[in-house]
Amino acid sequence: FVSSGLGGMSGAQPKAANIANAVGVFAEVDLSRIKTRYDQGWVNTISDNLDEVFAEAKQYLAEKKSISIAYHGNIVDLLEYAVAHNIHIDLLSDQTSCHNVYNGGYCPVGLTFDERTRMLHSDRDEFERRVNASLRRHFDAIVALTKRGTYFFDYGNSFMKAVYDSGVQEISKNGVDEKDGFIFPSYVEDIMGPVLFDYGYGPFRWVCLSGKPEDLDKTDAAAMSCIDPTRCSQDRDNYIWIRDAKANKLVVGTQARILYQDAEGRTNIALKFNEMVRSGEIGPVMIGRDHHDVSGTDSPFRETANIKDGSNVMADMAVQCFAGNAARGMSLCALHNGGGVGIGKSINGGFGLVLDGSERVDNIIRSAMMWDVMGGVARRNWARNEHSVETSVKYNEKWAGKAHITIPYFADDELVKKTVADALK
Repeated sequence: FVSSGLGGMSGAQPKAANIANAVGVFAEVDLSRIKTRYDQGWVNTISDNLDEVFAEAKQYLAEKKSISIAYHGNIVDLLEYAVAHNIHIDLLSDQTSCHNVYNGGYCPVGLTFDERTRMLHSDRDEFERRVNASLRRHFDAIVALTKRGTYFFDYGNSFMKAVYDSGVQEISKNGVDEKDGFIFPSYVEDIMGPVLFDYGYGPFRWVCLSGKPEDLDKTDAAAMSCIDPTRCSQDRDNYIWIRDAKANKLVVGTQARILYQDAEGRTNIALKFNEMVRSGEIGPVMIGRDHHDVSGTDSPFRETANIKDGSNVMADMAVQCFAGNAARGMSLCALHNGGGVGIGKSINGGFGLVLDGSERVDNIIRSAMMWDVMGGVARRNWARNEHSVETSVKYNEKWAGKAHITIPYFADDELVKKTVADALK
């Protein structure tokens, strides 16, 4: 797995590679970022020599061992090296801050990190020209690698939009503009959407407000007890994730955890936590979720990228999610722009709920958690996403008389064409 960026969110990539037992190579121009990840233990080795980087990767692949290698250098140099030396890359992505590409989020090839910083201040026009030229080379290298069998996916960091805006029009799917998306998939289109979001699975999270590691241990165990690993493949993976979370040393600050769960799973876990607070077993807990979820964000280049009915550019889902959570009594509700893909490219509706052990909070959990998740499942169901339709049908059966999602009518395309043609004769 090859990618770039070891900063804020992107810094989790090498840790993910190790957890997945992969060989990972990650390019980063800022040495301080690399050292942070190395000191955390999330990066195993560091090199600025591409011969060394790929030799080590080849060795670990042959031995079927996992390693995360930080390459101190530019991702474009790394990819062009792979093309020139006919090196096969299985999985390829990018997590540079391309939502802010002309303000330092992307370092042009040929410049060191310090040179990039100086040019930002001294010659903005030249910096923009170099960014555009670098994105062209970046795109060309990806095209060459995908033709040899590499699977490339856009993480949703506006990389493909940045490439398009730089003048590389052939990255657009329709060859004219970006409205129909791009020739490479967003990972929401290929992975997150059909495997997780369409079923209602997304990043539920919590923070132990006591700050005690033992409280996090107890919530990990409680969450694990709420998951049946035999129910479905998603729950099997999530059970393993939470089982191994402490051993994987994922905590870097607050005593917090993220766990993918569906609406019912989140509800059950939240109720269990609130019961533990009520009994005095743990201190207060604040629950929430990432914006990168089923319902909370409208973003046509990421979260709503797998909604193909034309509504992916609308912001109604995030707004309704926000308003419904506020009406149901969540402790904190936020509606804002930006977030990962950049200002003007997404709307996010977030929430936080403090679990204080009260019955009042039990009632909020039962009402708001279902609303927060199932609105997004309903939206995907109306877009005729197969697994969302299945999930909505099952939801209606289980909650008959209490809640209901409208199931879409499926038109016969041939009948529509014939009817229109007959009417125009």
